[in-house]
Amino acid sequence: MSSWVVPGIAAAVLLVLGMSVRVVKQYEQGVLFRLGRVRGVRMPGLRLIIPVIDVMRRVSLRIITLPIQSQGIITRDNVSVDVSAVAYFKVVDAVKSVVAIENVYAAIDQIAQTTLRKVVGQHTLDQTLSETDQINLDIRKILDVTTVEWGVEVTLVELKDIQLPDSMKRAMARQAEAEREKRAKIINAEGESLAAAALGDASDTMMAHPLALQLRNLQTLVELGVDKNTTVVFPAPLMSTIGELGSFLSRESAAAVSGKDSSVAAIPEQPLSSPR
Repeated sequence: MSSWVVPGIAAAVLLVLGMSVRVVKQYEQGVLFRLGRVRGVRMPGLRLIIPVIDVMRRVSLRIITLPIQSQGIITRDNVSVDVSAVAYFKVVDAVKSVVAIENVYAAIDQIAQTTLRKVVGQHTLDQTLSETDQINLDIRKILDVTTVEWGVEVTLVELKDIQLPDSMKRAMARQAEAEREKRAKIINAEGESLAAAALGDASDTMMAHPLALQLRNLQTLVELGVDKNTTVVFPAPLMSTIGELGSFLSRESAAAVSGKDSSVAAIPEQPLSSPR
């Protein structure tokens, strides 16, 4: 009989020691309950508790990533969008996270969804697409006010995806195309204005120097002749110049002929002498 007592006592001692030893990891804190009452927080390391009487809850202090599932939201300008986000939070008070709320992770998930719908619903579609940083800050501030009583701090909230209806995508595409066409027309008009101003300056120069226009016409003819075209285009000013030159030559010819006729008429006729 005595041979079984010693091993039994040793086994009981080992069992009690096994039930008394707890290891708290570096990224955790232990909340100790003794007969149902909080006795304090236990830091990382090897900790001993009283079996059956003490209960220790280990709480992770690492940052937790919480995906916020897509929410169907109607914006302030009555556009239906689906918005999903992601939140990052960590426990800063282990006692509150255990005592103040039953399941802190589920609670933050639910409050994050409702806050996302509330904040995005207060903005128009254009603001939701362009002011995501401000929306993220607004959601984080609202969550911090609520979760501070649970011993949790929200470190970051980011909108992850914004899904638009197909009709709205087509409307935005048409708007972007119209915007590009407007910019193209404005640029084209500015170019025409600059070109007109340059042409005005060139015309003033040609008016001051008429020969410059003729030189420009001749240069144009040279450029046309480079491609060996069979059709030759003469500018109107050059044609008028050629016409004026032809008129001048005609007048000179007529004047020369009339001068010759007048010289012939001026010679007197000699009378014929009769023979004696």
